[in-house]
Amino acid sequence: MPRFKLTIEYDGGDYVGWQRQANGMSIQEALEDAVRAFSGETTEVAGAGRTDAGVHALAMTAHIDLTSDRFEAKRVRNAINFYLRDHKISVLSAEVAPPDFHARFSATRRRYLYRILNRSAPPALEAGKVWFFPRSLDAKKMADAARPLLGKHDFTSFRASHCQANSPEKTLDALEVSRVGDEVHIRAEARSFLHHQVRNMVGTLTLVGEGKWRVGDVEKALAARDRAKAGPTAPADGLYLVDVGYVGAPGC
Repeated sequence: MPRFKLTIEYDGGDYVGWQRQANGMSIQEALEDAVRAFSGETTEVAGAGRTDAGVHALAMTAHIDLTSDRFEAKRVRNAINFYLRDHKISVLSAEVAPPDFHARFSATRRRYLYRILNRSAPPALEAGKVWFFPRSLDAKKMADAARPLLGKHDFTSFRASHCQANSPEKTLDALEVSRVGDEVHIRAEARSFLHHQVRNMVGTLTLVGEGKWRVGDVEKALAARDRAKAGPTAPADGLYLVDVGYVGAPGC
């Protein structure tokens, strides 16, 4: 039974999220429908994570198992893309993977990018792809406030109330804030994240950026271990899963 590793790009705006749900089309469902259409097989498309509705991916990793060995990796990619032609989803690559490879459990790193459009005029071309924030943001202060979040902590203050993780402890390897023209970019990297962790950290950092909070207030919110003590949840629109790392892959 061959296993294929897929690298997938998608615009999450039209979907209820990665995971198959009863209330609308998901990324997973669209992919599974495409696999069944070309192969005749019903198989799970197992993803490296479960992005929320509206969240985008530049390189989500997933894997599938097919019972037939007649499919080459290039044909798998092209066939899935053919049946995805009405979706904003694209399989960038497909490759044969070892039988013990798992898109989620083999992952050693996940990287996210959050884009804030920080100007007075709303987006025309990037609507649904950025968080439009017309009030001035000080990216330098946001970067300073982000530093205490690095390392291993109890991130209860930045965890969704319905998060299903067994523990609120995570190790944040990178949290970088920079200005790129009219945008403020926030890049986060960790082995794994809590539900809404990145969006809650972004929402909190914007309070510092617009001067409502002092730099040290973010560290106080972390120490409180209380979701009510941190800032708002940033919209899904601006969040991108950049890539997923594995042992032996570049950068891991």
